[in-house]
Amino acid sequence: MNIIINGGTRGIGKEVVIHLAQDINNQILVTGRNEKALRSLSTRYKNVKSITLDISLFDSQQEKFRETVSDHFGRVDILINIAGFLIAKDFLEITNVEARQIMETNFFGPASLIRILKPMMSAGSHIVNISSMGGFQGSAKYRGLSYYSASKAALACLTECLATEFTDYGISVNCLALGAVQTEMLNEAFPGYKAPVDAKQMAEFISGFALTGHKFFNGKILPVAVGNP
Repeated sequence: MNIIINGGTRGIGKEVVIHLAQDINNQILVTGRNEKALRSLSTRYKNVKSITLDISLFDSQQEKFRETVSDHFGRVDILINIAGFLIAKDFLEITNVEARQIMETNFFGPASLIRILKPMMSAGSHIVNISSMGGFQGSAKYRGLSYYSASKAALACLTECLATEFTDYGISVNCLALGAVQTEMLNEAFPGYKAPVDAKQMAEFISGFALTGHKFFNGKILPVAVGNP
């Protein structure tokens, strides 16, 4: 499988890279802003290549990204959009610059990435967008996470729309709305909270779903949560 993981330098994303890299038949291209972390992954695993990418600035980097993908892959079988950015701040206090960075990272960037990669995907390909229970309609909402939750809700809705648009191409698009997972981002949003699931456990689930979920689901927003938040 040729797999692209958008956001794989820490937390769940990093664990997804590590889990999928165990199968030498998987060829993985991972993106992220942390060059040192990317270099560590590509040095540790021969089937992992990396490209430094700030998804919030994707418009200015898309040509370099397109060329890198073309150099490595003739086709793309799986795209996992897991990059995320959070600023825990009340709605009335957050600045427009901060709000736009959240939306660019969590929604506009992944959407642009899909548009760039679509021509390299064929029937049987699978796009997995990683959202949050904060963006799941009807779920509990938490103070200070308005823009983060809204950005993840937008990604979830985009999933449903693209599943319809890509039906004729045989490309499946699904979304996993994650509950609390013990990561650095969770600590930023809920200091001191102990999640019932760690990053490695969630990564195993996401990896398995990316490989086989398209056989059973398309256009679905699936809550993956055992706790609240």
